[in-house]
Amino acid sequence: MLQDVLAHPGALSGMVEALGSPLNVVVPRQIEENAATYRSVYGAHHLTGQVYFAHKANRSTALIRELAAGEIGVDVASLGELQHVLAAGFAGDRIMATGPKDAEFLWLAAKVGAIVNADSEQELTELAEITARHRMPTVRVMIRLSAFDSPGVKVLSRPSRFGVHQRELPSVFDILDRHRERIELLGVSYHLDTNGLDEKALALDGCLLAMHDAVTRGFAPRAIDIGGGFGANYLADRDEWERYTTELSKAVLGARPPMTWQNHGYGLRAEAGTLRGALGIYPSYRPVAGARYLDELLSRTAPSLGRPFATLLMESMYDLYIEPGRALVDQCGLTLARVAEVRSTATGETMVRLEANSRDISAEDHAVFMDPVLVCDGPIDADPVGVYLSGNLCLEDDLIARRKVTLPRMPVRGELLAFVNTAGYFMDFAADHALMQPIARKVAVYPAGDSWRWCLDDQYWPVKGNRE
Repeated sequence: MLQDVLAHPGALSGMVEALGSPLNVVVPRQIEENAATYRSVYGAHHLTGQVYFAHKANRSTALIRELAAGEIGVDVASLGELQHVLAAGFAGDRIMATGPKDAEFLWLAAKVGAIVNADSEQELTELAEITARHRMPTVRVMIRLSAFDSPGVKVLSRPSRFGVHQRELPSVFDILDRHRERIELLGVSYHLDTNGLDEKALALDGCLLAMHDAVTRGFAPRAIDIGGGFGANYLADRDEWERYTTELSKAVLGARPPMTWQNHGYGLRAEAGTLRGALGIYPSYRPVAGARYLDELLSRTAPSLGRPFATLLMESMYDLYIEPGRALVDQCGLTLARVAEVRSTATGETMVRLEANSRDISAEDHAVFMDPVLVCDGPIDADPVGVYLSGNLCLEDDLIARRKVTLPRMPVRGELLAFVNTAGYFMDFAADHALMQPIARKVAVYPAGDSWRWCLDDQYWPVKGNRE
């Protein structure tokens, strides 16, 4: 769908002229198509459960309203997000409350009947006290686990400030036992800050064991929540990615001209002619990502239980919950920025300053590499050029990309660059009013007849446009 949107440069220019630069554009219909790919994985493995969109990936009201019109749920990590999704049309039974929670967040989650994904014994105790004090119905809870022990060959489990260790489960069960009339154990969960399949498999294995322990304590859990972290693939060509990272290593060593601003190494450094450090960037080419990543995980054999995860979940009649964020908004949005200035530096490099900054387009903060698209009419009869992109803040580090990006020709003042696939954390996750610069407004585009129409993000409702 993003290609179709980019095929109308005049409309894009008109939106920026009306609403300013930068401008975020979301495509709500795409998120429902993405959700269908996850449901197909459930069907292929004969599993039941729910997909919850991790709201923190994007603040868009249009995306949330589109999801409210469908079947999947939403994962909220703050009181503000919970209020947002309720106003957008979500009922409490389709909401998962995660993240750090104060008393107000717990009260509203319990009041509307959301599932509370608890991180600690203290949180469980506070939730039980709130429900008792305010005479609320029983609240469904998940217990978030972390720091899993691996059988056999040691698999390191990344430390996390969230969740409880498996070894703490007996005391958690004691709290649940004391408050059975207030909180109901729905199941256990994990959410790891990693894309490593081995770590995810270890955690899912640990959750299955914890479910067994819960049953032996007299509970009747019925769901496992494996969080998100399925990732997105930003590049179609593996060879292109491998060539780039190889050449970047050579540049850091001085074996070729720099490819980044002041030869920034993204974690690599040269010491006495030797390459040191580790390349701290997101793997832009990821053939196993999104729904395919979920399928791969479910097809794996559980380390301690010796059978495929999908089989174990199905035979135990457990529901599977997932919370994709970035992966669910893959191809759901882009960010437009107007060229403010093109100049040469003292070292002969070309610097393109945009009417936007690195907080508006934060792919660099997340170490994701994407060259922008030059928005223009007709074919381009020119040679590609390498340029650096800077922002509109009076800060040396306000570089929208520390690496040199390639454009099909030299841009001119007033033209637009489109940063594609920014809906997942890149378009508004870090946006602020630094130096009193305006943050990007947001619009939603949708099919209407044989063309596209747009409206402000908070004016989008699922009744707009065509539906097949």
